[in-house]
Amino acid sequence: MKTLPQWQAIIEQEQSKPYFKELTQNIASQRESGEIIYPHQKDVFNAFSYTDLADVKVVILGQDPYHGCNEQNTPQAHGLAFSVAHGFKVPPSLVNMYKELTTDIDGFITPSHGNLSSWAEQGVLLLNTVLTVKKANAHSHAKLGWEKFTDAIIQEINLHNKGCVFILWGSHAQKKGKNIDDINKGGKHLVLAGPHPSPLSAYRGFFGCQHFSKANSWLTENNHAAIDWKIT
Repeated sequence: MKTLPQWQAIIEQEQSKPYFKELTQNIASQRESGEIIYPHQKDVFNAFSYTDLADVKVVILGQDPYHGCNEQNTPQAHGLAFSVAHGFKVPPSLVNMYKELTTDIDGFITPSHGNLSSWAEQGVLLLNTVLTVKKANAHSHAKLGWEKFTDAIIQEINLHNKGCVFILWGSHAQKKGKNIDDINKGGKHLVLAGPHPSPLSAYRGFFGCQHFSKANSWLTENNHAAIDWKIT
């Protein structure tokens, strides 16, 4: 898929900076040395292919891509945070997101897959803070420079979007969003923060957070179309 124009301009601006050149050289040398990197190169910027900057309604912030694959070496990760390509078992954190959705959104039926592209098409930016990972090695590309890139993306949304919902689960995402203009601090964006949906922390307050319905309530109050969280 093709990166949309506003995002493309921002990405190109970042790509011209020394940190990004070092980042891409590092990843390229890893690939050349035989390391398997996920997602596929064509999917690294997939999150920016569905909804352009001005049309982002909701940002859901993840950490790094899934690092698993199937027997055909097709990666789970396809560039959207929390989402997996068709044909994969739904990962535990997403299972818990579906559990929350069944209690929070009327009529939500748990789907048989974990592909969240239908959310992305409606203006949900599913953004990982790190966009690549080595196969079977979680967090292996942390501190390479992706964090600086995604800080820039969040800042662009914060500055130029007229008002959207930031959903920040877990301390990592919450720290990442510390500079967002929160309506509770006189800003223009709704920030919904809570525990991460992983099995380790979901029972500490993720279940029952109602972030999906709260996001929709705020969107409709601010003259935006609500997100259809149902997945077919």
